[in-house]
Amino acid sequence: MVQPSEPEFEQAYNELLLTLESSTLFEKRPDLKACIPVVSIPERIIQFRVTWQNDAGGIEINRGYRVQFNSALGPYKGGLRFHPSVNLSILKFLGYEQTFKNALTGLNIGGGKGGSDFDPKGKSDAEIRRFCEAFMRELSRHIGQDTDVPAGDIGVGGREIGFLFGAYRRYRNAFEGVLTGKGLTWGGSLIRPEATGYGLIYYVEKMLDYAKPGDSFAGKTVAISGSGNVAQFAALKAIELGATVVSLSDSKGVYVSTSPKSGFTPDEITLIADAKLARKDLASLQSKLESGKFTYIPGARPWAKVGSVDIALPCATQNEVSAEEAQALVAAGCKFIAEGSNMGSTMEAIDVFETERVKAPGGIWYAPGKAANCGGVAVSGLEMAQNSARVSWTREEVDQKLKAIMVNCFENCVNTAIEFSSEKTDGLPSLVKGANIAGFVKVAEAMKDQGDFF
Repeated sequence: MVQPSEPEFEQAYNELLLTLESSTLFEKRPDLKACIPVVSIPERIIQFRVTWQNDAGGIEINRGYRVQFNSALGPYKGGLRFHPSVNLSILKFLGYEQTFKNALTGLNIGGGKGGSDFDPKGKSDAEIRRFCEAFMRELSRHIGQDTDVPAGDIGVGGREIGFLFGAYRRYRNAFEGVLTGKGLTWGGSLIRPEATGYGLIYYVEKMLDYAKPGDSFAGKTVAISGSGNVAQFAALKAIELGATVVSLSDSKGVYVSTSPKSGFTPDEITLIADAKLARKDLASLQSKLESGKFTYIPGARPWAKVGSVDIALPCATQNEVSAEEAQALVAAGCKFIAEGSNMGSTMEAIDVFETERVKAPGGIWYAPGKAANCGGVAVSGLEMAQNSARVSWTREEVDQKLKAIMVNCFENCVNTAIEFSSEKTDGLPSLVKGANIAGFVKVAEAMKDQGDFF
């Protein structure tokens, strides 16, 4: 089932399997157990060579991929990642998670993921355009608005989506909703850049209120990792709701507030956003951020550095919270952790959180990325709907639909966890089990109905 050279995919597979087998799902629904070996193999893997010309006139070669994992609920849907670390294990893990995440949105979209080991950092706009055109030359044969609708991911923002869409339009002579995250003047949706970060906050709002009715972000201290779209907009929304954001980071280091009462301002987050657009490291901002307000720690992540904290939001990349860092968050008094990144916590870290969750009174409550960060793909699905109807919804309409999707996702996770839990506790339900079981059941029932297993 799982190859030894695929550690990320093996981790995602084992997490789902352990969750399902430790619940009462197969006691109540034994007919669905046969789905596991079927749903865990992609329907199709496309791998191809990407040859492009650099500014010096030389030939560069990269690997391109598209993992079309599952289409039982609709067209394959999932981002494209351009990063040197991209390989099949990472893309299979992302596509596997995406399948169940997309199911949790309630929209008719399947799961997929793709990308290339191309590194856009240090490349000119012309080089990125030439690479995107070469990449789409092959990918365009395998995607379409009713077949597979990619989006952006790490290394693929609005600029890259524009180059990719333009290449697709020329190669296929068709203007259709084949990519999401498009520009607003040519088929994009309002709220799409903000969607994952906003949706994460909407999900955590429900966690707060469930754990203590009437509780909110007001007065809370929030640690966030990352500094891309997800982290930026999660931070801005948390600040808007009255929280203090005490950390932001990138792969080179982390900024931590010197006082729990003194966090990032919207203007400081704008500085960080501008630096990211210019492809600069956060370390370059030390002279611009308020003197004495933050400490920059090179080579570090925030979790063991932030001191007392109420809420932790990993928004950078996979496996960014280790078991030791999970213990540090518990020691810091953190009560809620929700992933803006995909599989942001290691299995060992999740074990720490789940062990602490059942402790009285009210241990830390953990929400996995497939539930907490599904707002991004949810608005991508809304963009697809707008493209199909040739309409554009207002910012308020999209935001309202996004919030409704996140509320429904949370309630689905909670109710499913309670229904299939084998725990004998009156504490907080396991959102890990709730998300995994709810996503799996929806996909498995569709596959069974369509004859994929029996």
